Amino acid sequence: MKRLEGVVRPYAWGSRVAIAAMQGRPVPSAHPEAELWFGSHPAGPARCVGADGAPHTDLLTAIDADPVDALGSSSVSAFGNRLPFLLKVLAADEPLSLQAHPSSAQAREGFERENAQGLALDARDRNYRDPWHKPELIVAITPFDALAGFRNPHETVRLLRELQVSELDPYLGMLVGQPDSEGLRALFTTWLTLPESAIKLLVPAVLAGAVEQLGTRSSDFAAELRTVLELGEAYPLDPGVLASLLLNRLHLEPGEGIYLPAGNLHAYLSGTGVEIMANSDNVLRGGLTPKHIDVPELLRVLDFTPVEPDELVVPIRTIGAERIYLTPAPEFRLSRVELDGTGLLYASSICFDMPGPQILAVLSGAVEVRSPSGTVMSVTAGQAAWIADSDHDVVVRAASSRAVFFRALVPAAVEH
Repeated sequence: MKRLEGVVRPYAWGSRVAIAAMQGRPVPSAHPEAELWFGSHPAGPARCVGADGAPHTDLLTAIDADPVDALGSSSVSAFGNRLPFLLKVLAADEPLSLQAHPSSAQAREGFERENAQGLALDARDRNYRDPWHKPELIVAITPFDALAGFRNPHETVRLLRELQVSELDPYLGMLVGQPDSEGLRALFTTWLTLPESAIKLLVPAVLAGAVEQLGTRSSDFAAELRTVLELGEAYPLDPGVLASLLLNRLHLEPGEGIYLPAGNLHAYLSGTGVEIMANSDNVLRGGLTPKHIDVPELLRVLDFTPVEPDELVVPIRTIGAERIYLTPAPEFRLSRVELDGTGLLYASSICFDMPGPQILAVLSGAVEVRSPSGTVMSVTAGQAAWIADSDHDVVVRAASSRAVFFRALVPAAVEH
């Protein structure tokens, strides 16, 4: 077992407070801090810290040195000599781009195709940087807002009519005449491929309609209208502003989570959460970004099947101090564990004896991780513990009056 120091990713949409405050550093931070990575992804492997407190390697190097010892034979058999998940703390002060992720088959085919075309892995116009899919789960730490999945077309028709924008009429007719996945595909494709001259007319008209509606009438779509105004202010000539009108607007309270499978168009808007995903860097963007957008490839990947918000919310199973978020992803399982250092209210310790690799990311308080040999490792908020497959009967104990951490493991290794 090792203590991990995560890698901060300084994307422009990040918070200057959330991650720094979690780690006990001065706030605001000098630059936006968007994500804190605990994993072995080559773009930012977590640092392994020795008993003397000095970093002596990184998690990618440690796993590569002995994959079976680190991951276990079941995980290696299923996913190869790589940690199959990436665990993050995500802190958004501004909206992320509209994006979707490919299925396994789409990722393999796209990666091989772009390799054959001679595209460098770091090329700006590259879509597939590896051959793996990227299902993901986000669990809110603070109140968290997102757009995810195409809304029921009948509800979207009601929203567009409520705006009372004449410039929308030709597009509204496309969905009224075909209120299903094909109608959504047609309307989304049309909006994403409009010439700039049309965008310059349509987006301001929609924003004006949203202002009018919010200012003079009550609305069932107040959150959606406020969101389109915020996006329109940040990206005034981006067709993604229009596309946001087609998606479910979700609000998560702390502890709630949503699962996003392949093909789900989504954008995180604001808040802090714990995110876990299959260990991939494949993203197809659909707007609200200056980065590369490949419309034909995005359309090939997207799933336009309407989805109800409740279908995205992840069910939870509680076992003692552990709340397990249930998803179909074979690469990861995430749970939240809360321990009581006083021993008065709930469990003060928990024993982990499961095959496969595990990462425990501490969000508040501190824990002690003890091996059967007597080795004790202290892990505080903003750090994580790495438990290899070869680390058996590890006991985690609260080292503060209250300690909260998220536990990531490989269910395929456990169920083998």
